[in-house]
Amino acid sequence: MFFVTLAKMRGKMTPAFREVTQKALKSPPPGLKIHNVFWTLGQYDFVIIYEAPDEREAMKMAIPWGEFCETRTMVAIPNEEAQKMLK
Repeated sequence: MFFVTLAKMRGKMTPAFREVTQKALKSPPPGLKIHNVFWTLGQYDFVIIYEAPDEREAMKMAIPWGEFCETRTMVAIPNEEAQKMLK
């Protein structure tokens, strides 16, 4: 399953936040694959696109950032799979 997490910082970027982020990017929890991280302008500060086997495992991605960010996570379905569901 693919997931998209939108995150907004609760305050200034701290060394602790950088450490959590680097750890997650270099060695994500087992079963998770990070595809990309984008820093954004606007309502959210960054977007993370990743894969996980299910929602429970996907939560492991957001938990470390909970102290530093407000997050919203959505399930994303690739276009090809969505098109098959419509037939």
